[in-house]
Amino acid sequence: MQFATVNTVNIHFQYLEAAKDKPVLVFVNSLGTDFRIWDAITSELSEAFSILRYDKRGHGLSDLGKTPYKMDDHIDDLEALIEHLNIQNVIVCGLSVGGMIAQGIALKRPDIVRALVLCDTGHKIGTSQMWQERIDALETGGLSSMVDAVMERWFTAEFRHQDNPEFLGCRAMLERQSLAGYVSTCAAIRDADFTDQVPSIAMPTLCLVGDQDLATTPDLVRELCSLIPGAEFSEISNAGHIPCVEQPAAFCNVLQAFFEKHKVSLEL
Repeated sequence: MQFATVNTVNIHFQYLEAAKDKPVLVFVNSLGTDFRIWDAITSELSEAFSILRYDKRGHGLSDLGKTPYKMDDHIDDLEALIEHLNIQNVIVCGLSVGGMIAQGIALKRPDIVRALVLCDTGHKIGTSQMWQERIDALETGGLSSMVDAVMERWFTAEFRHQDNPEFLGCRAMLERQSLAGYVSTCAAIRDADFTDQVPSIAMPTLCLVGDQDLATTPDLVRELCSLIPGAEFSEISNAGHIPCVEQPAAFCNVLQAFFEKHKVSLEL
């Protein structure tokens, strides 16, 4: 296990360094998960890329830090972790709130981000009222009160069955997350809106989404894509909100096609 204290928060991460001439692919996980959602993708891509993945504050084995959070707290943590590892020219792949963090780091530090993969995310996700209602419900009933509803947004009906050990594992992952970290990140999403900023993103960008995502719908991801000059859109069939878990082979195929198309742009 690898840990680094950045911005007074102890962050759990994994940095798998490939050959020195390989680009660095950074994965940022979604609300209520830890970096293990990228296991299958990491396994497939670890020979072609150096890979950094981490548990954002309040998730997995990372510290809670001061609550509630702003999106800038998550963005600053990623920036500090990248600087701690002294890596440059990263490709950031973020899912859901991780996709918002990816947008934020690209806007703040275009000097270190060479490309973006924005998965099942939006320039603004939901409404302030929706997130506040979720926060209020969580503070009353805890995570267990909404696990079933979250699973319906995360995964398709075909994936959500009791003899699927991967589904059961993901359910346990959510149930064991820090309530304070989850609620604090809900507050960060509630207050975040990149609508007016993302048109200034000027790097190769892929926006992808599971075709059955009920949390950040294909329409929302298409809207995000339309705001970023030159961005590309892709849907992954038979997947909900976390296609890297539900359809990892298809997810990797989309990423690899994007990387190959932009090989000139992505060269060191």
